[in-house]
Amino acid sequence: MAEEWLYQIRVGLSDEAASLFNVDPQNAVLRPLTEVLHKHHATAITVYDAFAGYVSEAEQQGVDRYPLYAWTKAALDDPAKREKFAKLCTLHVNGDEVYEKSVAEALEADLLPLVDHGALTRVTKHDSNPAHNPQPPARFRQ
Repeated sequence: MAEEWLYQIRVGLSDEAASLFNVDPQNAVLRPLTEVLHKHHATAITVYDAFAGYVSEAEQQGVDRYPLYAWTKAALDDPAKREKFAKLCTLHVNGDEVYEKSVAEALEADLLPLVDHGALTRVTKHDSNPAHNPQPPARFRQ
């Protein structure tokens, strides 16, 4: 039997939406996105905020317990990547970072019509299969 992977939806924010995301989340530019998120019991967090939270937690708890610490910290120290990560959000559903394929597909279907109409520049679906996800470069592996 094939292994069942879990999924995550990510969205790219327009420049305007990214500038409003953390400071004015009720802004009309973001309203179509927030309505879809509400419908699906989803929340959005920028990749920058997620990575910064991971780094902060690792530094408080001991970086030796966080295998992606060095790679994540290096990414946050790169100005171009910081800018990119501030415009990219991961979507959590019912508090979960990854979820069943049917949940991801329903969320994706409602988000796709929003692309290029204000807040979103893209919608992507990712699975939890390590073969489909970037792995740390050798210099960051423990």
